[in-house]
Amino acid sequence: MSLGILLLRVVVGLTFAAHGAQKMFGWFGGAGQPGTTVFFQKLGFRAPGLMAFTAALAELAGILFALGLLTPLAALAIAVVMLNAIGTVHWRKGFFVTEGGYEFNIVLLTVGIAVVATGPGRWSLDHAIGWDGDITGAWWAAGVLLAALAVSTATLRLFHAKDAGGPQEAPA
Repeated sequence: MSLGILLLRVVVGLTFAAHGAQKMFGWFGGAGQPGTTVFFQKLGFRAPGLMAFTAALAELAGILFALGLLTPLAALAIAVVMLNAIGTVHWRKGFFVTEGGYEFNIVLLTVGIAVVATGPGRWSLDHAIGWDGDITGAWWAAGVLLAALAVSTATLRLFHAKDAGGPQEAPA
């Protein structure tokens, strides 16, 4: 089981970190902070520079997820990013990713919450430190999900103007 959890953490965590590096630094063909700020502005976010920086930083938490370090915090970052992406870009397009829907976002969000529920596994820094039993389990997973819903709702209500009619695709 630990090998399976390790594979999930590494693939999902590094995928998130790569997207964060695109947004933060312009690596891997990304837009960097200037381009990501423009994207968030087109999406209708107030303080688009702050939102671009925050999104990039949250996605860079994928490194923590891959390492299995502070797993609930890393999963919270993943969940908030996915909920905000669903709320601003993907929901109106329906479920299927082939139509630009939220299918893939739900999968990534679920992986983050599931790893908190099961624990990051024997091959994690949380386990090496001795934290894995203390900061994982069903209640922790429920708490992360509820916190993500609260943070995402607050973000969308406070920082996002409805019906902005922004871009149809997320930046690289």
